[in-house]
Order: sequence, then C-alpha cells, then structure tokens
Amino acid sequence: DPDMPFVPSIPEDQFILVEEGDPTVIPCRTSDPDAQVTLVNSLDKAVYALYDNKQGFIGNFPAGSYTCKTMVKGVEFKSDEFLIYIIRATSQLPVEIEALKTVYKTGETIVVTCVVFDNEVVNLQWNYPGKVKEKGLIKLDDIKVPSQKLVYTLTIPEASVKDTGDYECTARHATKEVKENKKVVITVHDKGFVHLEPQFSPLEAVNLHEVKNFVVDVQ
Repeated sequence: DPDMPFVPSIPEDQFILVEEGDPTVIPCRTSDPDAQVTLVNSLDKAVYALYDNKQGFIGNFPAGSYTCKTMVKGVEFKSDEFLIYIIRATSQLPVEIEALKTVYKTGETIVVTCVVFDNEVVNLQWNYPGKVKEKGLIKLDDIKVPSQKLVYTLTIPEASVKDTGDYECTARHATKEVKENKKVVITVHDKGFVHLEPQFSPLEAVNLHEVKNFVVDVQ
C-alpha cells in the first residue's frame, strides 16, 4: 500500500520492555516486503541492525526512542515511534512479606509490606479481607541502592474485627511466566486483653529467711 508503507502498530507494541543484555524486536513492518527500511534513534542517526520484513529490526538496542523510515516514489515515510526500556530482572522472583505485628486491636492501623528483590518491573497484586471495599492504601518505594528492591506497603486504617484473615501478595514477572506469592495471617481483636495464669495458690506460707519464687504466665 503506497499510502500506508508501514503496517499500523498498536500502542502495546510501541512500549518495549527488555531485560538487560537480551535482544529484542522493534516491530516496524512494511506493506511492501521489498521496501528498504532504515532505523534511526532519537538523534536521527542511523542504527544498524538486522531487518526482517515479517518482524522488524532485531538486535541489542540501548534504551531510548527509535523510528523507522522508508522511501516510496521519492517520498519519505516514518513509522510510529518505539520506546525501549531496559529493565533489571532475574529469572527468579525473590519475594518476602513482612508485618511488624500480626495481632491488632480495633481502631489500630494494619501495615503489611511485600518486598520484591532484584527486579525493576513486576505486576504485584494484594488479596486481603477488605479488598472488596477497597479499604487498603498501597504505596510503592523503588529502592536502587545498595541493591534493587521494590517495597509495596499495604496500610489498613481503623482496623475492625472484619479485617482478620489472610494478607497475600502475588508478584508476576514482567517478561517471563513466573509468579511468586507470600502470605501472612493477621488477627484483629475487638479489644485488648491480658490473660494471667499464676502458678501458686491464693495463700502461700514462707519460712523465715526462705527464698521463694512466685511465677505468673502473662499472655
């Protein structure tokens, strides 16, 4: 099609996530399989790479913006812009879940943290008793130094007994079919309580100068 030398791309194809060191495809395909295509970067400088008219340009590209060009009857046409993002990722998905405490009273704030190590981009989902009511507040901290980790913090303000249950985070790898989930059980009591269990009688006798221990278990 001389009026449409480049096959239109969908938005999902224009944002390309690539793991460090991996080759990728910039999917600018032509409607004429014999067309001569040039790949240029954001500085409009030619980038040399293998071109496959059924896939696009194949190679190891630095992060940045790329566009394809071709000529039809002396007229230059440009493809859509393609953006490559280089991400740090491991084939494994180390995940840890952490709660400062697992027993709360009504009215307190529940805080649960899920940490993903050595991966810059993951899809993380929370499951918890108050999710249907969207009770939780989720914050993400992307920490680079001294090592890469994504810290997802789930906060439940004004906890009630109904917030008792499993708190689970599920992380999915950005580019591989890998997922990992972790779970912690949180209990919310209507009110605080202390249970005492003395290990002695209501009345105890002690001889003069005798040393005697009085033991109480406190829960």
